[in-house]
Amino acid sequence: MIEASVQIGADPIGRISPRLYGTLAEHLGRCCYDGLWVGPSSQIPNVEGFRTDVVEALRDLPMPLVRWPGGCYADHYHWRNGIGSPAERPLTLGTSCGLSVPDSNALGTHEFLRFCELTGAEPYFCGNVGSGSVQELCDWVEYVNSDVDTSLARERAANGRPEPGHVRVWGVGNESWGCGGSFDASVYAQEFRRYATMLRHIDPKVELVAVGLEDDPLPESGLDPDWNVRFLAALGPNVGLVDHLSVHRYWIRGGPETDFDEADYYRLLAEADATEALIERTARTIGAMAPTSHRIGIALDEWGVWHPEARDWGPGDVPRRTPATFEQAGTLRDALAAAAALEVFHRQCSVLSMANLAQTVNVLHALLVTDGAACVKTPTYHAFSLHSPHIGAQAHGTQVTTDVTLPSGRSAVSATASTSDRGAAVTLINRHFDRAIATGVRVAGMAVERARVLAADAANAVNSLQMPDHVAPRPLEVAGTSEGEFTFTLPAHSMATIEFRAARGEP
Repeated sequence: MIEASVQIGADPIGRISPRLYGTLAEHLGRCCYDGLWVGPSSQIPNVEGFRTDVVEALRDLPMPLVRWPGGCYADHYHWRNGIGSPAERPLTLGTSCGLSVPDSNALGTHEFLRFCELTGAEPYFCGNVGSGSVQELCDWVEYVNSDVDTSLARERAANGRPEPGHVRVWGVGNESWGCGGSFDASVYAQEFRRYATMLRHIDPKVELVAVGLEDDPLPESGLDPDWNVRFLAALGPNVGLVDHLSVHRYWIRGGPETDFDEADYYRLLAEADATEALIERTARTIGAMAPTSHRIGIALDEWGVWHPEARDWGPGDVPRRTPATFEQAGTLRDALAAAAALEVFHRQCSVLSMANLAQTVNVLHALLVTDGAACVKTPTYHAFSLHSPHIGAQAHGTQVTTDVTLPSGRSAVSATASTSDRGAAVTLINRHFDRAIATGVRVAGMAVERARVLAADAANAVNSLQMPDHVAPRPLEVAGTSEGEFTFTLPAHSMATIEFRAARGEP
């Protein structure tokens, strides 16, 4: 007996940009150093200083976009410290999120661009507004992108990259309302206008990301909930300088990282779902403040779960790790929350222009965790992998019919679907904490090419050095009929992707 039925909408919503599957690689904790970069002389297998296991895992995922070098680190970063001979680079103070460490600057501009080439990712550079200058950021854009014969272009060539980098996406500061300078909205608007005008003189093709603010911050934060309105209003006729407006969203109310209960489980999934309301509110603000002739995309360029064990602020009555390393366990529950967010991104693909999971390796909601020479894929890595058939495809709405509901009253099964010249793909989540659900999907004229499920006995299951594949995709048994009805069972707290191709004899 089918307990949940999924119908795919006939008309596409829009294209699922590869940029919606980006990540953040910030110089914070062990994300960049030890996570991505170990140096060419390391005993850990590496390719030009980058961990071979990490490069291969991210290339296979794939990871279409990566934001660097921050995060809060960006507004202390001076790019000249990270070019030239590594032996001659200064040892500087790396600061982000209250953590201060010595920074060798071994991973700099050229290295990061090479990392993007190795992984197939588009680079997204975040510029320093808090402690930098307009000239410094202009020089960085010229150094990276210019094909004009200047001293900076010659210096780039002398440092091993004769051809321009063609980096399109540049952030004008990060969280400028807080760690990036504690600006108010109107003052930041003046700074953005000045930076953006000068940057477009250097490279008219750059896409500029302005700093926005989530509009329902923690009450105790003291931040301006009308930041986005005030910022765009202060730009006035110069609003066309903005290509993307950045907002961040961390989920912080889901209780402990692994010792959570059923209520915590559902609370985290609800936080992930609420990300959609933030995107919708931001889209309405942009629609009211920007001319219809100029599209401003929403850049959700930091998102994910931030468990209380990995921070010294916010809710969560658990022992905090000191000193902070910003590392946390990654469970199947976290993977399901990420999958819920990806459903949101597909539905909002007409207004959401990019999204960056925070972060890539070791830190916060990481895809990968390294320990010495070992690298473990987290359940969230596999959640992203299950979504890979959707990247670049056309998103379609889905309608779920079921009597199986969650304590909130919403459907226990959710789904997202896409079509492309390859066929169709449907990804489903059984959000129920402890109940398997017999499910059906109707896809006319198609046959199943591959079906995989991500599940475990418990929602707090993790992958470890001892059991690296404890939570990993497995084949899903799917039964089909000539009427195009495909049936299967989704285990409790699980997700699955079914890929379809045109049936034999179909055009």
